Amino acid sequence: MVGVGAGPLECFAAALLRAGGFSADQAEQTAAILVWANLRGVDSHGVLRIPRYLEMVELGLINPAAGPRQVLGKGAVAVIDAQRAPGAVAMNLATQTAVRLSDAHGIGWCAVRAITHAGAIGYYVQQAARAGRVAIAMTASKPLMVYHGSKTEGVSTNPIAIAAPTTDPDRPLLLDMSTASVAIGKIMAAKDAGQAIPAGWGVDEQGRETTDPHKVKAVLPMAGPKGSGLSLMIEVLASVMVANPLISVALTEGGDPGGNGLVVVVDPSAFGNEFTFEVDRLRAAIKGLPLADGLDAIYLPGERGFEVMEKRSRDGIPLAQGTRSRLAALARTLNVVTPEGLA
Repeated sequence: MVGVGAGPLECFAAALLRAGGFSADQAEQTAAILVWANLRGVDSHGVLRIPRYLEMVELGLINPAAGPRQVLGKGAVAVIDAQRAPGAVAMNLATQTAVRLSDAHGIGWCAVRAITHAGAIGYYVQQAARAGRVAIAMTASKPLMVYHGSKTEGVSTNPIAIAAPTTDPDRPLLLDMSTASVAIGKIMAAKDAGQAIPAGWGVDEQGRETTDPHKVKAVLPMAGPKGSGLSLMIEVLASVMVANPLISVALTEGGDPGGNGLVVVVDPSAFGNEFTFEVDRLRAAIKGLPLADGLDAIYLPGERGFEVMEKRSRDGIPLAQGTRSRLAALARTLNVVTPEGLA
């Protein structure tokens, strides 16, 4: 596939979002995280999401008129009401707030309720890591994943991301994972690419495993009870804690209760050690382990993504034909000029 430059793709993404109802600032923040995901090879959370985001505006699930603001706080804790703002806007504000609180208290805990889809949440913890902070981010949403032991959705795919700075500000240790066996966006990407999915990713309407992405009704948890248990505890921290429960409401009342997010930022200087140098030493020790048979490298959290980012920044971002076609059709509908590489 011919690669599309990150700059033109980000401008195109922002133009589509703006034409579809986002404010200029909302569109820019959202386009930035979508293309960041594409650059790192996480196409499931990239620009293929744009048609759904604009559909969410039409359905009233995303509120372009939202004005996220802090509504509660005590010491190092802050709670933001996002008013169903685009997820990137809400989580960027939560990250900035948590960093600011960590300046004063050594730690900042910022919960943000009533958000929409936040994208690849590694983006937010990387911003904090660039400021020399350790950061954890989580998001919660409606039931999308089978709870271990049942045959239907009981919890969400609630992701968690953790970043730790190193002596290279642009290369933190960066773990970004779903509590599901796979992110739902990867099933969307398989649909766009016309590909089957591996066994163990999802189940159909009857709760049976399927390899057809078009038949997936719910995804399966990572590592069985471990994945569903971790997702449940993220719901407790991100939703129940801020009196905006999602899972219990959806399971007992139905409907889509929206989403919540959480960003926790810690200033390592509060612990009085040479933190980044010790992280580098840990990284070097793991990289120095003997290789398993058949492998040529040991990868640390986030390392593959940084390598893909370097390549795609140089050669362009390849997009599946299904994604290209849907974005081009959307551009025609919204009267947005399509970049030459996408036409």
